[in-house]
Amino acid sequence: MIKRNETRVVKIGDRYIGGDNPILIQSMTNTKTKDVEGTVKQILELEKLGCDIIRVAVLDKTDAYSIGEIKKQIHIPLVADIHFDPELAIIAIKQGVDKIRLNPGNIRDKKKITEIVNLCKEYDIPIRIGVNAGSLPKGWAVNAENMVKAAKGHIDILEELDFHNIVLSIKASNCDLAVEAYKLAAEAFPYPLHVGITEAGTEFKGLITSSIGLYRILSLGIGNTIRVSLTADPTLEVKAAKDILKELKLKNNVPVITSCPTCGRTQINLINLAKQVEEYLYTVNKDIHVAVMGCIVNGPGEAREADLGIAGGKGEALIFKKGEVVRKIDEDKIIEELEKEIDSM
Repeated sequence: MIKRNETRVVKIGDRYIGGDNPILIQSMTNTKTKDVEGTVKQILELEKLGCDIIRVAVLDKTDAYSIGEIKKQIHIPLVADIHFDPELAIIAIKQGVDKIRLNPGNIRDKKKITEIVNLCKEYDIPIRIGVNAGSLPKGWAVNAENMVKAAKGHIDILEELDFHNIVLSIKASNCDLAVEAYKLAAEAFPYPLHVGITEAGTEFKGLITSSIGLYRILSLGIGNTIRVSLTADPTLEVKAAKDILKELKLKNNVPVITSCPTCGRTQINLINLAKQVEEYLYTVNKDIHVAVMGCIVNGPGEAREADLGIAGGKGEALIFKKGEVVRKIDEDKIIEELEKEIDSM
């Protein structure tokens, strides 16, 4: 059992992070925020897969004014990602956003910072400070100590205004640097940490890098929200985050799928079947183990611990539960019958 790092509790919409609260999964839309219909459609798809918090980019006033309409149509907390322009933060807050991502040190007008902070107090909205290794002040060496120093500079501005409703991220694309920075941040600050490996890469490389880095950080008990940052469809970020948390036993009600590597014994389209079953399981909130096996050798025997599974044959498959064969089905009925069995469990 991983001992979680102690932090303040922060409220984001109707969710809570920090303290003993579960680690929440976050992603970010890649639509234009002013495209309300497209943005809402993507968010609803991410919700279905298990996304807990969603962030949108706010580049201009049209984006900022779109937040209110987006909020009406979704069911998870909405975060506005804002850089440099304080007016966008003010609009987003008044539009009902649930959290803003903003570095106060990037805003020169102190009156505007005070106005934003006062509005966040009035609307009970947290501010997430985000420090990345690649955006440290000019001339600063890139190391964990300077990343924490940069974060402290932003935090000091908020604390001087008696604002403590803060979430912090301190990301790097290098796993070792990210782990060290998060370790120092967890020691230095009492605030919840949003963890991730920034700019991790494309679907394949990014999944490997993020999995290694996040596993190391989360294993230390550090992290209150998580994002797997990929140059890919955001749905993959949510799926990967669920799998990482599941492997660390940090998230409940997440199905497990096992599937065997194909070989010359396989006589059904196992690769396609496994992908379809996996896709369906991402929409299921149950602690169940489903096995998709290519033949009787790797079926009820090796996968006897699975709650439910199939063992392929020639154009057919056996459905088994806890190693006991239940019935035989045709190959074109496998997905339909498995989904029925999963729903009934």
